[in-house]
Amino acid sequence: MSNLTNQIERLYALFLRILNSLQSPFLLIIRVYWGWQLSQNGWGKLHNLPHVTEFFQSLGLPAPHFTAAFVSSFEFIAGILLALGLLSRIAALGVFIDMTTAFITADRDAFMSFFSDPNKFVGGDPFIFWFIALIILFFGPGKFALDTLIARSRHKTEFTNP
Repeated sequence: MSNLTNQIERLYALFLRILNSLQSPFLLIIRVYWGWQLSQNGWGKLHNLPHVTEFFQSLGLPAPHFTAAFVSSFEFIAGILLALGLLSRIAALGVFIDMTTAFITADRDAFMSFFSDPNKFVGGDPFIFWFIALIILFFGPGKFALDTLIARSRHKTEFTNP
C-alpha cells in the first residue's frame, strides 16, 4: 500500500510542477489579451466621449464629462500597463475599483445578484475585467512582465552595489 501511496505522491508532485511551470505563461496570456481588450475599450470611449458623457449623465454620475474622460483615459492606460506587465498590481487595483464602480452604477442588478443569481452576476458587462483584475492583483503579473524584469534588475544592483 505504501508503494501505491508513493506513486500517487510522485504523480501529484509532477502534476504540481507542470502546473507551476505554466503559471507565468498563463498570466502573460491573460494580461496581454485582456489588457489589450481594456485599452481598446478605453480607446473607443475616448473617441466617443459625447456618448459616454451622455451615458454617465443618465447614471447620475457627478461631472459626467470629466468622469467620462477620466474613466476612458484610465482604461486605455491601465490596459496598456497590464499588457506590458508594468505597475501591474496597481493597474489591476485601479481596474478592480473601476469595474466595481461600473457594476454598482451601470449594472446594479447584476452586482446585487452575486449570491442570489450568480449567472446574472458573471453575465454583467464589467465582470470579466473585474475578475481579471482580481487575478492579476492577487497572483501578480508572472515572470514574463516588465515588473519582474525591473525587480530582477534592482535586485542584482542591490547585491553588486552595496
